[in-house]
Amino acid sequence: MSLTQKIKEKKAEFQSSAPEEVQGVMTRSIKQLQDSEMMDKVLTKGDKAPDFTLEDTRGNHVNLYNILSSGPVVLGFYRGRW
Repeated sequence: MSLTQKIKEKKAEFQSSAPEEVQGVMTRSIKQLQDSEMMDKVLTKGDKAPDFTLEDTRGNHVNLYNILSSGPVVLGFYRGRW
């Protein structure tokens, strides 16, 4: 099954089971993101990420370009609050 098909199935599952209020919040949030033109700023395959330093889960400062000097890096981002 393709990722696109899996996403369609999850969307249908959400729409059939989530309360209308929750669906409304999601719909408004998606619209706000679309209107913000944020996607025009997203890096795509082959783009160079800007250098940055962040804290890891242990409070250590981690710098992207320093880690890249040792080899490829996979970045994962997640929301801080759920």
